Amino acid sequence: MNNLLRLVGNRLIALPIMVLGVTFLVFFIMSFSPIDPAYSALGESASPEALAAYREQHGLNQPWIVQYGLFLGGLLQGDLGTYGAAGNSVLDRVAEALPVTLQLTFIGLIIAVVISVVLGIISAVYRDQWPDQVIRVFSILCIATPSFWLAVLLILLFSSTLHLLPASGDLPNFFDDPGGYMARIIMPAFALGIPVAGTLTRVIRTSMVEELDKDYVRTAIGAGIPRRTVIARNVLRNALITPVTVLGLRIGYLIGGAVVIEVIFNLPGMGMTILQGVQGNYPTLVQGVTVTVAVTFIVINIIVDMLYILINPRIRTV
Repeated sequence: MNNLLRLVGNRLIALPIMVLGVTFLVFFIMSFSPIDPAYSALGESASPEALAAYREQHGLNQPWIVQYGLFLGGLLQGDLGTYGAAGNSVLDRVAEALPVTLQLTFIGLIIAVVISVVLGIISAVYRDQWPDQVIRVFSILCIATPSFWLAVLLILLFSSTLHLLPASGDLPNFFDDPGGYMARIIMPAFALGIPVAGTLTRVIRTSMVEELDKDYVRTAIGAGIPRRTVIARNVLRNALITPVTVLGLRIGYLIGGAVVIEVIFNLPGMGMTILQGVQGNYPTLVQGVTVTVAVTFIVINIIVDMLYILINPRIRTV
């Protein structure tokens, strides 16, 4: 228990350090933007006096490190700044977009996990037989298929040709219209999750094969325990330790891929928000979205890291 608490404590201590590093890097890169935040906020028709007052009010005349300190102070208070001539809140825009991205990522993750666990187990159980060969080819095809290309194919098939699923439009609330919600989000989630499913299928198959070759499996089966019971209760649990680690690394791919998929399917998530910031010359909006996505990725990976500690008893004694 002491080792477990120490490991969890180390991850929690690392969290604010990584977040600080990410905010510093994002702010440093955005400082090279040629767009003047004052012009972006007030418009090019603003008078020199108004522009000077805006720069003074928001600390844009201060040295770079002071501006970063002001940004960090605002971030700690939940203030990501404003954008546009109307002074729209970046935090409010992010609060609207982030749940959409997280929902898309979560559903894509569920699709990837379900497909990979089923196919990985079948592939390992029927090792070197025709089901294994078919699944291995399928997993390679999934890995080699870019999400954006698969998204276009899905739109052409299910929207343009069969007219079964919508490729654009509002995302209904799940509790108000679950059928409409799933019809709207299933294609982007599927396009997002399939490449990850291919990777996880191969990892699960390899882990399952290694576990099936161990002595305890042969001993249990020799003692009369049904093979299915041994696989379900022992082999699968031990074999999922490595895939959980890989899954944590692939979450970053899912979040990054979701940003692109949202633009293709016109979903009002973080991807569309970044596009809005770029097209509208709103550097504060792009900066706020980038920081939020990066911090979200760090927090999710910390959670997956602690989950790995909980499901792997061996690492607690390290």
